[in-house]
Order: sequence, then C-alpha cells, then structure tokens
Amino acid sequence: MSNTTMALVVKFIMTFIAAWLTLGVMDRNPLLWVVIVSIVGTVLNYILGDLVVLPNLGNIIASIGDGIMAAALAYIVDLFTIDFNTTFSGLAVFALIVAVAEYFFHIYLLQSDTVAPKEK
Repeated sequence: MSNTTMALVVKFIMTFIAAWLTLGVMDRNPLLWVVIVSIVGTVLNYILGDLVVLPNLGNIIASIGDGIMAAALAYIVDLFTIDFNTTFSGLAVFALIVAVAEYFFHIYLLQSDTVAPKEK
C-alpha cells in the first residue's frame, strides 16, 4: 500500500471517529449515513483542503476549511435525506474535531516526502 493510500485511510478513520461521536452518538443517526458522510468528507477534504488550500494558504486556514466543509457536507446530507438529522451542536462539535485532527494530519503531510501535497 502506498504512503498516500495509507494517509487517506488514516484521514478516513479520523473523520469517521469524529462523525460517529457527533453525528452517530450525539445526533443518533444510522451508521450507514455516518459512513457515507465520512467517505465523502474524506475525499472532499483531501482534494480541496489538502491538495489545493494547504499548499497555497497554510495549515491553519486549511484545517478550519476542512472542519467547515465537513460540517457543511453533513448539513447538506441532512437537507436531502429523511433518515439523517443534524443539530447545530452536533455540527459545531463535528467541525471542531475535524479541524483539530486535520491540523495535526497536515503537519504530517507537510513533513512527509512521500505523501502529496509536497511542501513548496
């Protein structure tokens, strides 16, 4: 398994834990929807946050953006589904956990020579 793939797996696990604690436990959503939000959130945060924002604007902006993007994704899923419901407190805690986890994940990405994005 490549280093980038392993980094994506770790990113998914971090996102899933944050989603399960907030969207699953706090907001009592089904596990299937928590997994779907985690997968889509991982992909979006990697493509937009890690590959575009992180190299251009830095770790703090990318981390905050990743947290907001994860919460926005969960809210959008809530708007379009019947079986998935969110609360403001659940979304806020989800965004905070993702942002903090992403801050440390970005430090690893920037220090690694074998995982994209490469430091400029």
